[in-house]
Amino acid sequence: MGNIQQLDEFLANKIAAGEVVERPASVVKELMENAIDAHSTIIEIDIVEAGLTSIRIKDNGDGILEEDLLTAFSRHATSKIKNEHDLFRIKTLGFRGEALPSIASVSKVEITSSTGEQGTKAVIHGGKLMDQVAASARKGTDIRVEELFYNTPARLKYMKTINTELGNITDIVNRLALSHPEISIRLIHNGRTLLHTNGQGDIRQVLSAIYGIQTVKKMLPFEGESLDFKISGWAALPEVTRASKSYISVLVNGRYIKNYGITQAVLEGYRTLLPIGRFPVILLSVEMDPILVDVNVHPSKQEVRFSKEKELQQVIADTIKKTFRKETLIPSGVEEKKEPKKYSEQTSFQWGTANEHHPEKDDFSVERVPDKEEMHHEIEPAPSDNLTPELNKENIKVHPVVEDVRRHEQPEKRMPELSVIGQAHGTYIICQSEDGLYMIDQHAAQERIKYEYFREKLAHDTGDIQDLLVPITFDFSNDQFLIVKENLHLLEQSGVIAEEFGINSLIVRSHPAWFPSGEESEIIDEMIEQLLREKKIDRYKLREEMAIMMSCKRSIKANHYLKKEDMEHLINELSCCTDPFTCPHGRPVIIHFSTYEMEKMFKRVM
Repeated sequence: MGNIQQLDEFLANKIAAGEVVERPASVVKELMENAIDAHSTIIEIDIVEAGLTSIRIKDNGDGILEEDLLTAFSRHATSKIKNEHDLFRIKTLGFRGEALPSIASVSKVEITSSTGEQGTKAVIHGGKLMDQVAASARKGTDIRVEELFYNTPARLKYMKTINTELGNITDIVNRLALSHPEISIRLIHNGRTLLHTNGQGDIRQVLSAIYGIQTVKKMLPFEGESLDFKISGWAALPEVTRASKSYISVLVNGRYIKNYGITQAVLEGYRTLLPIGRFPVILLSVEMDPILVDVNVHPSKQEVRFSKEKELQQVIADTIKKTFRKETLIPSGVEEKKEPKKYSEQTSFQWGTANEHHPEKDDFSVERVPDKEEMHHEIEPAPSDNLTPELNKENIKVHPVVEDVRRHEQPEKRMPELSVIGQAHGTYIICQSEDGLYMIDQHAAQERIKYEYFREKLAHDTGDIQDLLVPITFDFSNDQFLIVKENLHLLEQSGVIAEEFGINSLIVRSHPAWFPSGEESEIIDEMIEQLLREKKIDRYKLREEMAIMMSCKRSIKANHYLKKEDMEHLINELSCCTDPFTCPHGRPVIIHFSTYEMEKMFKRVM
């Protein structure tokens, strides 16, 4: 007898379950997707002990015919696709035909389903049919999954805590609720309602139920399109940040996905607006021809590949940038008190713009889940490093090229007219306007001014090459040198003329003329790091990093006292900036204390 044998169906399903059913959240995801594909308008998820004891999902969808019920639990049985052509134009969330047999093979399943006439009930334990009878049932499907992984103890052993598994479930339910606001979704855990959306198609209600009303008040709608893609969504103002990327929700044709390139495009749209290590709250929906996206990459169906990913990334980044360019991004100096958690049904909304605050209209509540948590000598000299007590106006003078760009691209200033009052602690410039008090971080302000100055200068690459008086040598390990040697042509295309020098070493004799004097070695080292990491060199990214570095090094520091005319000059220069609200590292430049907030603090307004 040969050594190679055909696995029986039950064992094959258990192996498949290892990929499809990783944890209780995987069961919830697959069953909810089936309910959505069945055109449900109401879905109720009732879980006990984070799904480890019981998961029950009821919907009012199309239901399953009696003759199809057992077939649905056969491997690779699906109603979503009929032939190979359908595989390239997938419009449903499910299509692989693996979910139900995988779930049934590692749990005890009881399912009742009806298409509106006679219903059918089936009981399946460990993939084996235990009972099937006719049953009276309303249209839709009611499926209960109990004792998950009861017959695979190794998998059960590695489940996390109740709170961790519950967090994974709520995350999945939240994403599906965001992608389908037209469906009423209720999540119940141990008898307590954690999420309830009304299914009326208002995405703001879903966002409020998940993130809270105060967060949604600071979110802006956006939309953009190209020939192949149409994007839309809601983006939180840069002042609303989180410590992880998990609050970036990306939907493609109604499917929640995870894609590194798209996430990076979102962060590019927020470039210089977010502090280091902080991430935005954003819902991004992408509509495209299904033929441009391959969702058949992984059994979880969350990883996808795009045919024109670079084009999509550009549309996303440009749209988000354009959205924020229309806004005055000055955060309030007074934090709003967090609204107490309430668990009553939401009935209505009063919506203003993202920057408006109407205390008298905050009288509504939602059911929600709690939040989880210079230059080369041929270039004109840059502003001087020598800072004197009297701030030299030449130090922050904007180059005529920059002024010309600003004059044509930005006819209106984005900051209010401010009059300087004074300076606090040699660090903060205090100003006032008709609508209140403003505090400006002088170091962050000049960082922004100089960053935009250097960014413009570095962008004008004439292609000129500068020879080094003293060549620079770089040493590598054996594996690194092989990669660098293979990609020397990329360095040369970028203007860095290098050649082998001894064993595992490289000598650089020339570089592009735009390299700042004294920073040549650091820039070339960064280029080589990019080459080793990504097998490419991003000159735009390099210029951005150099502009940020130079602006930080050459800006006025804290505890540096200025004359009033110097402060006024700094404010005038800041008001001419394209994005005057944050420094290049994303820290706020200016904070606003409204007249209303100050009167409230002094009890003039009760």
